[in-house]
Amino acid sequence: MSAAESRPQPPRLAADLVRARVAAVPDPELPVVTLAELGVIRSVGLAPDGLLEVVVTPTYLGCPAMPVIEAGIRAVLAACGHADGRVRQVLAPPWSTDRISSEGRRKLAEHGIAPPGAVDAPVAVRLGLGARCPHCGSMTTRPQSAFGATRCQAIVFCTACRETFAHLKAM
Repeated sequence: MSAAESRPQPPRLAADLVRARVAAVPDPELPVVTLAELGVIRSVGLAPDGLLEVVVTPTYLGCPAMPVIEAGIRAVLAACGHADGRVRQVLAPPWSTDRISSEGRRKLAEHGIAPPGAVDAPVAVRLGLGARCPHCGSMTTRPQSAFGATRCQAIVFCTACRETFAHLKAM
């Protein structure tokens, strides 16, 4: 018996308790929001084989943060007594920014990241990129760079308050 096998295991928590803890795992690229607020977590429950399974959908195919996300979820599963639990990725239906909760959008804006609008929202006639400035609320913004700190962000300049800010791209 190995040292790891001889350590006492935490008691197995019910799926709903594990779900709440998994939902609270922060996104590694946007740590102001949780995986649940970002809409990455699809479900947490018992699989037909009796193991606890967390189903996730990455924001991008080939998202570089997925190994960190899966490690964070596995750590929660182990802490909840489900070290044998698993994380399964599903790609269909694909993730879209519509999956970001209103709380997630509020937190993004509060931290200076302009949240995306609805994917199928009608496009209003406006100046520039049209991302609302999270600093002053102005819509007189223009794109500065299509590339931000992560693949899902762009950099936008506000002509009203002259601040730059990250904008989470709608997809």
